[in-house]
Amino acid sequence: MEGQEPEGVQQQPAAGQDAFTRWVYGRPFFGGLWLTLGGAWILLTMKASVKVVLHVGMQGAAGYLLPTLMVLLGLLILFSPDQRLFYSITGVLVSMGTWVTSNMGGFMVGLLLGVVGSVLTFGWLPDQDARVSRRDRRGPAQQATQDGPTETGPAGTDPHTAQSGTVVVTPRTAQ
Repeated sequence: MEGQEPEGVQQQPAAGQDAFTRWVYGRPFFGGLWLTLGGAWILLTMKASVKVVLHVGMQGAAGYLLPTLMVLLGLLILFSPDQRLFYSITGVLVSMGTWVTSNMGGFMVGLLLGVVGSVLTFGWLPDQDARVSRRDRRGPAQQATQDGPTETGPAGTDPHTAQSGTVVVTPRTAQ
């Protein structure tokens, strides 16, 4: 029989998969992930020990501080997407700063991951309702008295979206 599974096979519930999918698509997931991975890559490419960093001074400490900030900003983007614009702008600046402080930004790989992740985050928009024009927000009585002649296409459709190309102009009705 089709549609039935064998007795020993259990299927993972779709609700668990849907919850993770909704979580991923409800935030700038890939931007935050790439920024985090860029910071982690730069930290992995740093070969100096902490003793050497403390001996070298502030520039050596910045070599660890900036990629750590990249990882932190990436995690903040993932778990607190409300402030994504601030995090993404800061992420780009910090990523660009690693060029000087951290082995040319992790040999360019971490720098590019950080910049691209920040740009993806900056450009991400949450799901929004469809835009409604001011004309559509008014009631039909207000439209008739304020707009003058109205244009309608075949069967009362909008003339700009009608396929046949015919436009019917009706005079304004008095109410």
